Amino acid sequence: MEVIANGLSNPRGLAFAPDGALYVTEAGKGGNGACAVLGDGQNACYGETGAVLRIDIAGVKAPVYVLRNLPSLAPEGGFGANGPQAVAFAADGTGKVAMGLGSQRATREGLGRYSHLFGQLIALPKAKGTVRFGPDKTPGAGPAPFPGAAANDKARIDIAAYEDQHDPAGDGSDSNPVGLLALPGQWLAVDAGANALFRFGSDRQISTLATFGPRDVPAPPFLGLPPGATIPMQAVPTSVAQGPDGALYVGQLTGFPFPAGAANVYRVPAGGGEPEVYASGLTNITGLAFDAAGRLHVLQIGDGFAGPGGPPLLAPGRLIRVEADGTRTVVYDQLYYPYGLAIGPDGAAYVTNNGIVPGPVPGAFPDGGQVLRIPLD
Repeated sequence: MEVIANGLSNPRGLAFAPDGALYVTEAGKGGNGACAVLGDGQNACYGETGAVLRIDIAGVKAPVYVLRNLPSLAPEGGFGANGPQAVAFAADGTGKVAMGLGSQRATREGLGRYSHLFGQLIALPKAKGTVRFGPDKTPGAGPAPFPGAAANDKARIDIAAYEDQHDPAGDGSDSNPVGLLALPGQWLAVDAGANALFRFGSDRQISTLATFGPRDVPAPPFLGLPPGATIPMQAVPTSVAQGPDGALYVGQLTGFPFPAGAANVYRVPAGGGEPEVYASGLTNITGLAFDAAGRLHVLQIGDGFAGPGGPPLLAPGRLIRVEADGTRTVVYDQLYYPYGLAIGPDGAAYVTNNGIVPGPVPGAFPDGGQVLRIPLD
């Protein structure tokens, strides 16, 4: 394992651009702005601390921020922020960033000058250098324009508005775009709040490819329910990858009570349709990727529910390889709340680690969020 970057704030998704550079989203650490209660019950406050950075994996240049001052929501302390969640690239170099939300569309209104971007997909600027949301900190400089200004406005896709209007899963309006995939002529977005896989093309019209329903699971003992009682568990899809067969594969985090072994990888026909279980018995999935040999790699952010009063999930996180015949191999298991996964042009796995950490924390997380390179056999 090799550390590629340190000191990041809630690093989440990552993706390689066609030129071989690695892009990483930082959800930020919120701020001192207006606050709102999100779907998970946490009171999160607004700040402009989200970002997207570019890393030359050859080590020729230091990481460069290509977007800063993006909106971020986080509880006090900044752990587990919501903001820029995923990034993806089309073959022509066009990039998009998914902005998380974790609530219904109305929650984002009025929190801050860029809070309307939560629950949307925004365009990644093609120009070199850093494009900022908010005022330029150069002495004497005026406010910087919205990145790409009108061009970015035209490129935005409002996933939260679509979910609010259509609610395809029928479980109430809740949007949290956390996964992206670019395919020829189309983009796919996984919405963990909507429990759905969405598609849109150059016309920016959104359609639903699949929805993922709840399942009944045993109730945790601390709820005090009768023996044998069950409760509904939300699907919470988080990641999507296209397999060698052209089908779409979707991984699920699962919702409360986050039971170990309850997460599935679903197979969805390329044109959409009913999801079928491809691999079961996994736990808390946040990343999927196929390598050049067609082998599926699954990233688990945690190892099941940690219990009331503590962190949401048990450590460690794991990178697991799932062969076509179902054989599974733990590739690496010394991870703490990893989130994003990408296979690089060098054939290695790249993972964001400490993905819920708001930067360096003395004594606890001195390295902050990280990007790791993990060789694959």
